[in-house]
Amino acid sequence: MLQCALYQRDVSLKVRLKSVLGKKRIRFHNFQKFPELQEYIHSYILDLIVIGGKGNFSSELKLLKKIKKHSILSLVPIVLYHPHPTKKQLLAGMSSGADEFLAKRWDKDLISGRLKMLLKRSQRDLGMNPTTRLPGMSLIQKEMDRRIKKGEIFAICYADLDDFKAYNDYYGYFYGDRLIRKASELIRDIVYGSTKNAFVGHIGGDDFIFLIPAKKIHQICSRIIDSFDQMILSFYQEEDVKRSFIITKNRRGVLEKFPIMTLSIAVVVNQDRMFNHVGEVSHMITDLKKYTKSLSGSNYTIERRKKY
Repeated sequence: MLQCALYQRDVSLKVRLKSVLGKKRIRFHNFQKFPELQEYIHSYILDLIVIGGKGNFSSELKLLKKIKKHSILSLVPIVLYHPHPTKKQLLAGMSSGADEFLAKRWDKDLISGRLKMLLKRSQRDLGMNPTTRLPGMSLIQKEMDRRIKKGEIFAICYADLDDFKAYNDYYGYFYGDRLIRKASELIRDIVYGSTKNAFVGHIGGDDFIFLIPAKKIHQICSRIIDSFDQMILSFYQEEDVKRSFIITKNRRGVLEKFPIMTLSIAVVVNQDRMFNHVGEVSHMITDLKKYTKSLSGSNYTIERRKKY
């Protein structure tokens, strides 16, 4: 289903958008103010943002500029609509980052082709993980770097599914992929449901990173771990749950028992400008992740050392 955030001021676009996007099922999320749009990304993965208005179009252009400054919303294709824009308005819209500017005569076939190509291009070029649609490594680094430069006090939380490879080998790619998507939804929903000043990304495979206020570490990490431990049982067959393990080949090709999957979260806090760049974070969190995964069960560990 296509998820479309829609801003309309003195224009009506729902019926028109449905007609040009053809057989695609569309869910519209109406908003009038930027904070409303920010709330939507905590619950939905938006495919398109459409901003429609007429007159001097100043509030629409201001809204567009706010969206383009947001680390996640700026990745979503943005379409502007004005029935009779001036040349100045057209130039202002495109220079402010709009991906398309629809105007005047509503040519159904032409607009349909333009929007469909825009959505395809977005899926191809978007810096997001294709499985979970969460920001990928380049965007994670960009967001971390932005916060470090601002001198923010924030926690970098690296979440890793323990023994995921064994599960994926035992049950198959289809079930492994389904588990990754479910884990991403669980992390995303808890993080964004607990704080607005957050960022959730997917490094790849079974590795996730989320950035949160330092004061929220215990609240968020403990909820994620508790929820994961309850959820994961439903991804195993009943006989495997009863015996509490599966048997499959390890990385050396030798049969081994692997317990029901757990979740490890390594946490480092950027306090008192502990880090100057992303590379320092990576070095410290990699070491901490190894230690956290060595513990039994699901755990989160906070780095207590001040610096390497």
